[in-house]
Amino acid sequence: MTQHTDGPRILIMGCGGIGGTIAAHLAELGADVHVVSRNPQTAAAVNRNGMRLVGEAGRRTIPCRIHGAVPPGPFDYVLFATQPTDVEAAARTALPMLAPDGHAVTFQNGLCESRVADILGDPSRVIGGIVAWGASMIEPGVVDKTSSGGFVLGGLAGGDKGALDVLEGLLSSIGPVQRTDNLLGARWSKLALNCVVSTLGTLNGSTLGKVVKMRHARRLALEIMSEVVAVAQAANVRLEKVSGTLDLEWIALTDSEREHGSMALAAKHAMLLAVGLRYRRLRSSMLRAIEAGKPPAIDFLNGEVVRHGRKHEIDVPLNRLVCDRVWGISRGEIEAGPAVIEQLFAETRSRGRVL
Repeated sequence: MTQHTDGPRILIMGCGGIGGTIAAHLAELGADVHVVSRNPQTAAAVNRNGMRLVGEAGRRTIPCRIHGAVPPGPFDYVLFATQPTDVEAAARTALPMLAPDGHAVTFQNGLCESRVADILGDPSRVIGGIVAWGASMIEPGVVDKTSSGGFVLGGLAGGDKGALDVLEGLLSSIGPVQRTDNLLGARWSKLALNCVVSTLGTLNGSTLGKVVKMRHARRLALEIMSEVVAVAQAANVRLEKVSGTLDLEWIALTDSEREHGSMALAAKHAMLLAVGLRYRRLRSSMLRAIEAGKPPAIDFLNGEVVRHGRKHEIDVPLNRLVCDRVWGISRGEIEAGPAVIEQLFAETRSRGRVL
């Protein structure tokens, strides 16, 4: 991969919690990094005062430059940190500025690599970056890193080892970086987690910590993830452990556990509680999008499970229902809160889906 003598030239599309955190750390390293944000308040605040980091990243302010439109290329890396709903539009705008041997990197939740690859036309130049930490832009130019963690990196179609090496070196300033040769499996495992964390957080209208303390929410989470596992297995996806510890195939409920319960079921509840409390300050980006009057990314999370379930003839009733509920909240037909969780539990229990 061609690089400038002072290192790679980097473009970051999106400057929310994830994009802002990455931008600040790369700028702190002295990297040649350019950030694009459609939010004029964020751009003005950062260009005037720098990016202010708080929370798990420590407290400091780092000078950054944000553009309102894509600056002239070429760029060695284009990092996509937009919402999943915006990734295809961002790719069409930014990828013409990608160097001929440059790489596109997706940090979105969901399965966005294939969408970017379709636009770029070369899957071998697409890298998936799975983010194992949370962050929020709590006010223009102020990023709160709500949990610690690093990244999992992998090429969509094998990938360029040299390009992955350089990217790993840059991102390790934020947290530990792991490499995978099974990006699809890692993505599906993270998808299962996001279908719970983001979606139930949106339905409850709260941080994750409040969600996982609700027994009925944990049971819904187990059912949602069980449906994701069933679809992934039907698609011959080899699932990876989330963060090296959470085994999705073990999490998936058995018929016996649904009917009678067991010590294993209690252990699964305990595991969800432990994971949820670790990320207790995490607030769903879908919830923030709805509050800002923007469309939620539910079709890129549970909606992906529904779409692939239909393709492989696997019924995923709970994932369908939560998609409907999130869109109901987005349209103002439903008010987010614990009552939504309790009603969903009661409804699915009465239909024989959840005991």
